[in-house]
Amino acid sequence: MPSDRPDSRSNVAEYTVSELSQKLKRTLEDAFGHVTLRGEISGFKRAASGHLYFGLKDDKSVIDGIVWKGQAARLTFRPEDGLEVLCTGRVTSYPARSKYQIVIDRMEPAGEGALMALLEQRRKQLAAEGLFAPERKRPLPFLPARIGVVTSPTGAVIRDILHRLADRFPRHVLLWPVKVQGDGAAEEVAAAIRGFNAMTEGLADLLIVARGGGSIEDLWAFNEEIVVRAAAESAIPLISAVGHETDTTLIDHASDRRAPTPTAAAEIAVPVRSEIAMQVTDLHRRSLSALRRMRVERRNAVAGLARGLVDPRRLLQTHGQRLDDLGDALARALKLNAGRGRQRLTHVSGGLRPTILRQPIRDGRDRTGRAGQTLGREIRRTLDDRRKALEGAARLLEGFSYRATLKRGYAVVRDDAGGLVTRVASVKPGAALEIEFDDGRQPVVAGGDAPQPRRRSRPSAPKPKQGDLF
Repeated sequence: MPSDRPDSRSNVAEYTVSELSQKLKRTLEDAFGHVTLRGEISGFKRAASGHLYFGLKDDKSVIDGIVWKGQAARLTFRPEDGLEVLCTGRVTSYPARSKYQIVIDRMEPAGEGALMALLEQRRKQLAAEGLFAPERKRPLPFLPARIGVVTSPTGAVIRDILHRLADRFPRHVLLWPVKVQGDGAAEEVAAAIRGFNAMTEGLADLLIVARGGGSIEDLWAFNEEIVVRAAAESAIPLISAVGHETDTTLIDHASDRRAPTPTAAAEIAVPVRSEIAMQVTDLHRRSLSALRRMRVERRNAVAGLARGLVDPRRLLQTHGQRLDDLGDALARALKLNAGRGRQRLTHVSGGLRPTILRQPIRDGRDRTGRAGQTLGREIRRTLDDRRKALEGAARLLEGFSYRATLKRGYAVVRDDAGGLVTRVASVKPGAALEIEFDDGRQPVVAGGDAPQPRRRSRPSAPKPKQGDLF
């Protein structure tokens, strides 16, 4: 408004600075109350209050832009320098600095091509740092005990994941609720991933970051650098399940495994319990079959080796017969040598005088006596050695005999045909059986009373004959 003071020098109205600033402000707001601008964001800054400040520029001019905190929370993407946007708002001024600006009510990227160009630029930058390298990816656990899920607690995604896990293999699920779009969504998702990795108790064995489908603007939080770096740094294997099968975000490249949908992520996370049960049953059956086959092969091998062994009784009989032959031959040889010596002595002594031969005869008799004693000792030692060898062979034979087992308290069960009975299942009620103990055999009836025991006496072993020296 013009001042009331008269101006003696001019008819031009006089204003104070504040008055002119307010008049300009109203003029701008009246003339440009609702405009849409296309421009490139420059000098973007987020204030501590939550307001956004930046410049909108083209190749010739720049205008300051402001997005108040309420409108900033409803943005579907994260503004940053270099991004071309379409802004709708009202032009006004800031009198404290004599600057005009646009207060933005709605802002969106200037076409999907701009976002795709930004996305491709960011993808190349992060790939050059090695965040998407295949060697960084970790294998998923076969059957995780606890699964951490990062998603919205109110959407259908968490219900689909829980339902699919319950159908396949129920697991313990830890939900970290986050916003999945809008301002602050990227920070919450990154904090959830890092939070799971920082847990010391109840540590998750597998992470699933999930969100339903949407436009590129709706999924933009999962293209933010902070989310991609958190996924790449995660020590816990991570499955990304963002959007539908055709949607691709940068977290898909940094994760250890990408799932086309949240339901598919649950299918990747756990196997089917019924299939595992079938595999275990099949492996158990095959193991039992292999054990039975190995037992039959070992039994056949032992039987084949046993057929190649000589009956130890035959060995003892052969050696006993040979010992008897040697004893008889030795006795005959002693008698023959003694007779020949006696004849030779008689022949020699016949041509000698008694007085001359008496001393040599006496010496010869002494030598003969000593030789006989020596020979007798050798014969007794030889017989003792042969007897000990025979007794050792007899003990060995007794050890191989099943009767030694009977002496230790075991018994042999035979059927009425004399065949061995080794299994309870082969015995029918009322069947006639015979049990052999160490001191005899006992007839019994399966499932009934047994008759009185019948003892069988063993034949006494023949006493060894004492041989004669001559």
